[in-house]
Amino acid sequence: MTTDEAQALLRAMFDAAVAAADPARVLADHLPPRPKGRCIVVGAGKSAAAMAAALEAAWPDVDLSGVVVTRHGHSVPTQRITVREASHPTPDAASEAAAREILGVARGAGPDDLVLALISGGGSALMVAPRAPLTLADKIAVNRLLLRSGLTIEDMNRIRRRLSDIKGGGLARAAHPARLVTLAISDVPGDDPGAIASGPTVPDPSAGDDLSALASRLGPDLPQAARDLLTAPPVPADGFDTDYRLIATPQMSLEAAARVARDAGVTPVLLGDALEGEARELGTVMAGIARAVAAHGTPAPAPAVLLSGGETTVTIGTATPGRGGRNTAFLLSLALGLRGHPGIHGLAGDTDGIDGTEDAAGALIAPDTLARAREAGLDPRAVLDGHDSYALFEATDTLIRTGPTLTNVNDFRAVLIA
Repeated sequence: MTTDEAQALLRAMFDAAVAAADPARVLADHLPPRPKGRCIVVGAGKSAAAMAAALEAAWPDVDLSGVVVTRHGHSVPTQRITVREASHPTPDAASEAAAREILGVARGAGPDDLVLALISGGGSALMVAPRAPLTLADKIAVNRLLLRSGLTIEDMNRIRRRLSDIKGGGLARAAHPARLVTLAISDVPGDDPGAIASGPTVPDPSAGDDLSALASRLGPDLPQAARDLLTAPPVPADGFDTDYRLIATPQMSLEAAARVARDAGVTPVLLGDALEGEARELGTVMAGIARAVAAHGTPAPAPAVLLSGGETTVTIGTATPGRGGRNTAFLLSLALGLRGHPGIHGLAGDTDGIDGTEDAAGALIAPDTLARAREAGLDPRAVLDGHDSYALFEATDTLIRTGPTLTNVNDFRAVLIA
């Protein structure tokens, strides 16, 4: 298999993974019975506008109204549902304004209404309602600390829920006594409803947990108001019933990619949809598995592709980072671990089309990636240590730029052993 053929196959798998989470394709199959009265729509996330548009297309004759918030540049035209835009991954004043508007709309629902919540990844930053005495400035400071902390997404969401009036079931409490149905696109390991956008429509599973150790992990720059809330004696969550429907998940997308591989005569090996840890460490591990396939035919003989999803972390610490994201960091570490092994190619990308804060979804590697980087005057290991992986893949012309995909089922990784 030539490099061009290998990379075309990898890209076809990535495209299939993204398509499997397209709200226009999947949302209608998960809708509840049409309401007799009003349907009030609320929601947040990178896919919120696309989900709203898909809902309007599926229910052209239903009395729909409401507000959703999405990331700047992720909006699509809607007729009956208002779409707001806000900042991601760091919240801004628009994030707070949208949250307050959404809470107001939900509180206006009556017992005969249906409240339909459209939730997807990114909702934690896009919809913020800081719990008093926390201010928006405090919330932004906490968010920046979280992004640099190296904490797992689970621990980040435990903190976010504790500091919010809308997360951890806050939106559900606002919608009571109306009937509430949530349609969600999962971007978190294990598809935990309490973690997707920090669980605005489900009880907080960590409400009774002591979070003082996490507060300590965030260090001395943690705002005092946030520290006080995180170290206060926890109060158990109130319980309520919820109708929560997952319309797209990382596993569904991996299975779609696996079908593309099988059709091409390549054996897919699904390693899991919830792989976590440091991006560079996972790259080293994945290189070892790929070399085992090439040398020993285990866990499957070549041609095979290792497929995985989940969300890794990049711990920056006190370093001044360059440009890069989880996926390009993983790929550069993978390339270093493979050391130019012939016949092994890789792709990693964020299914929302944006790896971190850059304009690329991810990138591709080939056996000559390291050599091409050195020809461009770059030291691959120094680039990885400096958190500047985007620059290397830009120099080798192997970035994947899709633009916003209007969905998000987290990261997609494929390592092809041809």
